[in-house]
Amino acid sequence: MPSLPWHAIDTVLLDMDGTLLDLHYDNHFWMEHLPQRYAELHGVSRAMAEMELQPLFERNAGQLQWYCLDFWSAELKLPVRELKLETAHLIALRPDADTFLAAIKQAGKRVILITNAHRDSLSLKLERIELAPYFERLISSHDYGFAKENPQFWDALQADIGFDPARSLFIDDTLPILRSAQAYGVGHLLAVKEPDSKKGPKDTAEFEAVEDYRELLAGL
Repeated sequence: MPSLPWHAIDTVLLDMDGTLLDLHYDNHFWMEHLPQRYAELHGVSRAMAEMELQPLFERNAGQLQWYCLDFWSAELKLPVRELKLETAHLIALRPDADTFLAAIKQAGKRVILITNAHRDSLSLKLERIELAPYFERLISSHDYGFAKENPQFWDALQADIGFDPARSLFIDDTLPILRSAQAYGVGHLLAVKEPDSKKGPKDTAEFEAVEDYRELLAGL
């Protein structure tokens, strides 16, 4: 586990899905539940549903519309918000994420959530997991019109909250987003070793990864 130079960190920027919350909910919804409901509601086979959805997913991955429930509702002619409620019982906190949040807030760090999740997805999760009290701000990339993968997201974030990238820690489970933050100059970066509790550890390439949030608190 990486040892963090907490004396050199003023701002902690945190992703939500796969970082603070178990990514199993989202993976299950998009890869299992949505194709099944698409098949049922459009009167096609599950195999046909997956054939129709896969190219759409691939074409939009990493772009703002990928994370937009309005986009998918229109594109798929499905009530995506309502469908997400059907599996909401799977929304869960990652182990000790709340311990970590409480400790960094108590230590006086500036703690800000930055998520690509659509505001409706964010609201759904905050209704089930009490995250809001830990944060100074809860920012959706939809507020800015750019996904976190886009350099313009970071310019918009800077204009909005005025942070020092070199003295900031950012934790995210998506490698292209971490690379985008790195290119912007964010000084302290961590990936997540096991964002989905049902899929096991993943390769985090050039980034050190958090496995146990409690171990990050050494020296805080």
